[in-house]
Amino acid sequence: MDQEALTAWAVANGWTMVGGFLSLTKPSSPKEAIVRLAMKTTVVNVEVKKPAGKWEKVAGAAYGKIEPDPEGGPPVGLGFEKIPSFSMLMRENKDRQVFAGFGR
Repeated sequence: MDQEALTAWAVANGWTMVGGFLSLTKPSSPKEAIVRLAMKTTVVNVEVKKPAGKWEKVAGAAYGKIEPDPEGGPPVGLGFEKIPSFSMLMRENKDRQVFAGFGR
């Protein structure tokens, strides 16, 4: 996957731009990012915000090593499986985006 494909997947699955990074936010505070994708020129890192407020890299890979999931799930090779409750957090963010559209 390249940066554009990864961005398209993320946006379609509930990620939003917060502070210049594609991010997942706290369910109770939708403006505060707690997981983000730090996309560089050749690599992308998954970072998690620690309680003290610092970002910690938990996974990363070169774009060439990241493959799309054939079933539409998180890309393979980026280490999303290292984040406990990642699927639930992503689903909550996506649901919030969908329901926000109903109020318009």
